[in-house]
Amino acid sequence: MYQPDYDAAASVWIERDKASAHMERAALKEKIEAFIGAHNTCALATASKESVRNTPIEYNFVDGCFYFFSEGGLKFRGLKENKKVGIAILEAYGGFGQLHSLQVEGRASMVEPFSEEYLKLMEHKKIPLEAMKKLPQVMNLIKVVPETYDYLDSDLKTEGLESRQHLEISTEY
Repeated sequence: MYQPDYDAAASVWIERDKASAHMERAALKEKIEAFIGAHNTCALATASKESVRNTPIEYNFVDGCFYFFSEGGLKFRGLKENKKVGIAILEAYGGFGQLHSLQVEGRASMVEPFSEEYLKLMEHKKIPLEAMKKLPQVMNLIKVVPETYDYLDSDLKTEGLESRQHLEISTEY
């Protein structure tokens, strides 16, 4: 019976990254934020002991954090148990030489409805306060603080760089 070596497979990019050409941190951060700004939809992955959910959802990127308004759904089962989440933003696959995507690992929290931070996001999205208050239920606001980014851009090879670039985020936001 086939016994896959999961550890070896999991470490491929980690090992390759040790010897690859890296972008300068500030330039990589700028490129990542431009990619995030050029999109507005992602897959938000949550998990609990009993389930995994990967939700296509609109995001807002404000002050270095991802925000998601949501009326509810099964993603909240995972968020209740596990604050660690994954985010994937991608462009349509066009072949190996045309890869463009971003994977984010981060920590989620819930923003209190109508708090200062909640109102700031409503203003960012141009949602009138009265319209939000008239909804049959309060919209949940999920906040994700990124911890790591894995940016994939085939075009980086033309600059002599590895197409995959990894960025660890400290508490700089």
